[in-house]
Amino acid sequence: MWMSHRAWSLPVVLSYGAFILVGVSAGVGGVLLPAQIRDYDVDMVTIGLTFFTFSAGFFLAGASVGALLARLGTRSALLVGGAGYLVATLITATRPSFVVLVVVQLLVGYGMGVLESVLNVYLASLPSATVLLNRLHAFFGVGALLGPLLAARMLRSWPWTSVFLVLAALTAVLLVGFAVVLPPNHEPAARPAVRRSPRDGLLAQVLRSPAVMLAAGFLAVYVGLEVSVGNWAYTYLVEGQGRAALAAGYAVSAYWLGLTVGRFVISPLAVRLGLTPQRMMLGCLLGVVGATALTWAVPGSLAGAGFALVGFFLGPLFPTAMALMPDLAPAPLVPTAIGVLNAVSVVGGAGLPWLAGAIAQGVGIWTLLPFVVVLGVLQLVLWQAAVAQPSATAR
Repeated sequence: MWMSHRAWSLPVVLSYGAFILVGVSAGVGGVLLPAQIRDYDVDMVTIGLTFFTFSAGFFLAGASVGALLARLGTRSALLVGGAGYLVATLITATRPSFVVLVVVQLLVGYGMGVLESVLNVYLASLPSATVLLNRLHAFFGVGALLGPLLAARMLRSWPWTSVFLVLAALTAVLLVGFAVVLPPNHEPAARPAVRRSPRDGLLAQVLRSPAVMLAAGFLAVYVGLEVSVGNWAYTYLVEGQGRAALAAGYAVSAYWLGLTVGRFVISPLAVRLGLTPQRMMLGCLLGVVGATALTWAVPGSLAGAGFALVGFFLGPLFPTAMALMPDLAPAPLVPTAIGVLNAVSVVGGAGLPWLAGAIAQGVGIWTLLPFVVVLGVLQLVLWQAAVAQPSATAR
């Protein structure tokens, strides 16, 4: 009963709400891209610059969040991240010049990166952290499911900038919740590990760990794959498959729905079947490759179901990799490793979607799914290499 109460305590529920907002923000992006391309009269490669500036801000957040937590504590760090994101959404809602749009993504990425990193560290410090982290990232999927529906509906009557007013309003509510629910001195249980600086050698040890760095590479490819599908599937369906805009929006939502359901369902099912987390990961990795190949082969009318299946197998990969950090790194290095994984993962989230757009610009949007198949195979190789390292099994 205590564990159940802790799993649904107000701070934890608020954490889930924050990840819903993060998911909404991620989910609207792909639907808004075509409108932004038309409005600013740019091509796919040029709009991809926003991926890089967002990722730079996110990377900075991951690299600095330990010092931020040590200096400010959990509540104030979350308020800093949320305030940065709020300011960025309000600027975007004014329809700034394209240069400002690109630059402000630094603040978007930083604010979102602080929110994600702090909440991952906080929940990782609580009892039953594996369950909490999987559920946390499942609620990201809830938001990512709602995001395309929200954007597709609003675009029928309102300009794309109106979506950012909604995001700003949701962020303001979240900030009030953080200020009210979390006391000023609220800290993660693992505060000493968070307080350590690079001079203590933790970051250097993490960067020298082959298992952790291979896992970081795995998550970079994972995020690149997830964002590539989320950002370009709408364009693939509308321009490549001739689907109606609203139907394409529903198909992208089906992808995020699959991702969410996978996070809620696959892990408990694996436990019932007696599968280890490593075997579950392998099954999901193979499922991603197979489902993407199937979606590539089926007619456009079934593409929504295909994307849902891709999301279903993708879903557990990120939170399970985070939960397996104690198997990949010594306990004192786990908090630092989580920060490194978060920071490095966004590199793939910028470069790989940009590469997908560049290939689509030069060859055709039909290349999206072959591109995703290649990324799926690369994920499999990197993860198998990570768990094969001695530090992954020596306890």
